[in-house]
Amino acid sequence: MSPAPVHGPTAHRLRARLAREQVAGRAPSVVAGLIRDGGLAWADGYGAVPGDDPTDVQYRIGSITKTMTAVLVHRLVREGRLGLDDTVGSVLDELADGATGRATVRTLLSHSAGLRAEPVGDWWERSAGISFERLAAAHAGVPSVLPPGQQLHYSNLGYGLLGEVAARLHDAPWWDCVRDQVLGPLGMGRTSYLPEGPAAQGYSVHPWAGTLTEEPATDTGAMAPAGQLWSTVADLATYAAFLVAGHPDVLSLDDLRRAAHVQSGDQADGLGGGFGLGFQLTTGGPGGSGTLVGHGGSMPGFLATCLVDRRRGTGCVAFANATTGPSLPALGRDLLEELESSEPAVPAPWTPATRVPPPLEPLLGVWYWGNTAMTFSLEGEEVVARRGELESWRFGVRDGRVVGTGGYHTGEPVDVVRRDDGSVSHLDVATFVLTRVPYDPDAPIPGGHP
Repeated sequence: MSPAPVHGPTAHRLRARLAREQVAGRAPSVVAGLIRDGGLAWADGYGAVPGDDPTDVQYRIGSITKTMTAVLVHRLVREGRLGLDDTVGSVLDELADGATGRATVRTLLSHSAGLRAEPVGDWWERSAGISFERLAAAHAGVPSVLPPGQQLHYSNLGYGLLGEVAARLHDAPWWDCVRDQVLGPLGMGRTSYLPEGPAAQGYSVHPWAGTLTEEPATDTGAMAPAGQLWSTVADLATYAAFLVAGHPDVLSLDDLRRAAHVQSGDQADGLGGGFGLGFQLTTGGPGGSGTLVGHGGSMPGFLATCLVDRRRGTGCVAFANATTGPSLPALGRDLLEELESSEPAVPAPWTPATRVPPPLEPLLGVWYWGNTAMTFSLEGEEVVARRGELESWRFGVRDGRVVGTGGYHTGEPVDVVRRDDGSVSHLDVATFVLTRVPYDPDAPIPGGHP
């Protein structure tokens, strides 16, 4: 199904929000796009946007590159060639004996390894890139700055290491891996290592005069996996659609969902956001109670953001060619909320079930946890347990067993306990006993009956 394009008053309100960001942020140009139903539904640009088509102008995407490095790593984990709790030193022999080499894949993906934020030496974002051999030699004896696993401490260095891990295990350069395993299958032909016109020039804006200083388009070498790539609104919208739904030739939606579980955070951020396994997580979505998944990006002369709302099936990408000024994550959230307010996401239609998976059939109906009534009903291929209108738990069949797939009992097995005549007596869910009547006197109740 092609996405319905945004027109009329909604398009005007979106353009007005985009314009306010360009003016307030004093950026030479700002471009943005929104996806829904798997494709680009709206795109626009404001300011001095190069070329004739704002969806086909390259901007530098900065740290959004990290999510593509993370996709490479998750593919290796899925294939069994790498473990999340393996150390990078187990792959990168030259770092095996130091604190850097003891960092695990999991803590590097989630920025919780405690490594330095930036590599030793000149600021890598504006300097000519160095080889990984030089990068490794500079960090062989460098200590961590925080205890591993303590908290979120953003580390560009960590993604330089992850990119080399992927390259070594594939015996191919990092960029070749990204191009062949991510960009190619997704059809992202306008995402490149160096700019390929039409491309925006990156600028720094003088704070008082408002004049422009050109920023360099560097090749960052060994640090490329942390922020090298260039892309367009159209290409990154394709990537956002992948983050919403997955792709059979890249990563499944289940893989992407696992990568979006919170792994690290900082108490200074409260509960407003954190990091999963390669992806930034921030509050947003329906009623502010959901989670937006994606990443921001910055390099000298450029800002970028890519955010998706999986509950609504929508996403936003945005770029600016200014070192500082616009707040693109805030712009992305506002554009998504404007789209939902003006043209709400339409849920998939309810369709009748054609079959009930046999292991789930005994779960259907009303169950009581003590005196608390709960309804268990089939929704798709899962049973959803609700207390009134509130969803409490989900259960599905995994490897032939019924297990929790959502809520408190996630991962826990469900035992359907039967009487001697074969009829169902009760459910035992990790010591939670559920019966067909409140405190069924014929079922064993933990701690005894009241």
